[in-house]
Amino acid sequence: MDLIKVAEEAFATGKQHPSFKSGDTITIAYRIKEGNKERIQLYRGVVIRISGHGSKKRFTVRKMSDSVGVERIFPMESPFIDSITVNKYGKVRRAKLYYLRALTGKKARIKERRV
Repeated sequence: MDLIKVAEEAFATGKQHPSFKSGDTITIAYRIKEGNKERIQLYRGVVIRISGHGSKKRFTVRKMSDSVGVERIFPMESPFIDSITVNKYGKVRRAKLYYLRALTGKKARIKERRV
């Protein structure tokens, strides 16, 4: 079991990200490799869930792309995440916002929380 912990610590990035919860709108700057080139792609959406703990923590972000919902799961300790910025703090009463999948338009809006 100690070898697993040693391997996890070796791959840990140690980056500090801002704290966010479900319902927050965030922008992730994600590094993408295409052949021998590397570029940064911004992915902006609403955090629907945060799961896992420790170094295995991951979060799901949902965005609308041409009226089609797109969800993507990001590991918190991913070396490809360049930065995370929180755009809006959402006021929600659930930890997992799966009900947003069935809603479109104005019904899918989330109230903003004062910080």
